[in-house]
Amino acid sequence: MKIISKTLKLIAVFIMVLGITACSDDDDNNGPGVQTTTVVDVALENNLTSLAAALEATGLVSTLQGTGPFTVFAPSNAAFTDLLNATGLDLNNLSTEEEALVRNILLNHVIVGANLSSSDLVATGSGYTNTAATGPNGENLSLYFTTSNGVELNGMSNVTSADNTATNGIVHIVDTVINLPTIATFATSNDALSILVDALAYADTGSPTVPYISTVSNAEAGPFTVFAPSNDAFVSLLSELNINALSDLDTTTVDAVLTYHIVNNANVQSDELATGTVTTLGGDISADTNNFTLTDPNSRVSNIVTTLVNIQGINGVVHVIDTVLLPPQS
Repeated sequence: MKIISKTLKLIAVFIMVLGITACSDDDDNNGPGVQTTTVVDVALENNLTSLAAALEATGLVSTLQGTGPFTVFAPSNAAFTDLLNATGLDLNNLSTEEEALVRNILLNHVIVGANLSSSDLVATGSGYTNTAATGPNGENLSLYFTTSNGVELNGMSNVTSADNTATNGIVHIVDTVINLPTIATFATSNDALSILVDALAYADTGSPTVPYISTVSNAEAGPFTVFAPSNDAFVSLLSELNINALSDLDTTTVDAVLTYHIVNNANVQSDELATGTVTTLGGDISADTNNFTLTDPNSRVSNIVTTLVNIQGINGVVHVIDTVLLPPQS
């Protein structure tokens, strides 16, 4: 009986959304007789009933019927089923807090002001864009995409049906709900930061352990500002120290190095960074916003990579740098 009741409710929502979208077919802004097909209509045409129910439950139907343009990565029904099973959420009975969470998750699938086709993404190759979801202080969350093997989003969700066009945007159907990203999401999904991930994991093996991975994976931790050395930065450090791998150092040393790249309890985007002292978990470094550099206690200068700043997660922000910062050297 419970299954039948939920099915009837879903059908009711489906009919309700159909009714709402039908009213938009003769949009006054488009003149009489000009039919519009919004991204919501496209979702319904592709039988994405779970997405329709979630949009209705969170009041986002009218938003996505707006002018746009919108690029929407629309989760399949199976993807939503997996999310609901994993979280225990009931779209028919959301608390105020749960509704805000689901709304933010849905907005994490929407890029506002862009009509990005699959060919646009492939032409770029990989990179970051902002979604309509928001982070600790209202900043828009980042979305990392790569196209080396189809279109993959945040290292977890793949486009299965691309380029479903609407009059106010475009819809790409994806096989997994794109969860709100953490700092760990961006570190693990971008291969150019793989040595940083290895360094965090190696520091975790020390005694006592330093729970870097679990901390940056925790959506409720932080917020943190992370200056993330690129792989090239770590390779240069290995050459500078004349070692083959970070594991040639003890875990305490690697931990000490990592702490100089993390600012606790702060979500500092690039336009909020000020010239002067920056206090990290390890100690003070200095920033110069005139040339966008960081200088460690040894007067070693690292450039903040201007094309890789403000990578915003739900628990903090990442800025990529080109030189590893070091603690004071005797």
